[in-house]
Amino acid sequence: MRTFGFPEFLFILEAAKWTLALSAIACAGGAVGGLLVALGRTAETRAPRVAATVFTQVFQGTPLLLQLFLIFFGAPVLGIDINPWVAASVALVLNTSAFLGEIWRGCIQAIPRGQWEAALALNLSYAARMRDVVLPQAWKIAVPPTVGYAVQVIKGTSLAAIIGFTEITRAGQIVNNATFQPVIVFGAVAAIYFALCWPLSLLAARMERRLAVGTAR
Repeated sequence: MRTFGFPEFLFILEAAKWTLALSAIACAGGAVGGLLVALGRTAETRAPRVAATVFTQVFQGTPLLLQLFLIFFGAPVLGIDINPWVAASVALVLNTSAFLGEIWRGCIQAIPRGQWEAALALNLSYAARMRDVVLPQAWKIAVPPTVGYAVQVIKGTSLAAIIGFTEITRAGQIVNNATFQPVIVFGAVAAIYFALCWPLSLLAARMERRLAVGTAR
């Protein structure tokens, strides 16, 4: 039996790059999907509103772990060869799209009605209203909660360990199986997650305070 030491800690720490890579994919893909969901939820026609609402309810109403299982184990049933990296990326992108879409929908709807009415008075099309009037203002409101949600994405990547993706949690499981020192091993895992998430939490809180001050003025 091995003893937990610096090489074991370094092995877990090196797995953080995969956690960050998976988080980056989830945030980038989720940003694209989230924008489509938000625009669908606030669309003028019924069809995109219904489609976006159903998508949001499905992915917000089911656990991320279940979504991982369905994609990882369901894809081979459909004849699709999939590995843990792809399965985790797809599941996290879809899940992040649903949550960011709801966050951004609220930000879009938070824009004062006077702005919408002014854009209508200028006879701007829906696309032009969103591009030139609504979205630039909504983005300022959306940045703090978006950064805050990135913390949840980073922590959510830990579930990918269940399907064999070697990120921080999975690396901790591997080390624990070799050392049988769960308190030390998973304490180190928790410390690494904290080091990754805490700066983002502070940044989100700072942005929220600045936004509150700017709004008050």
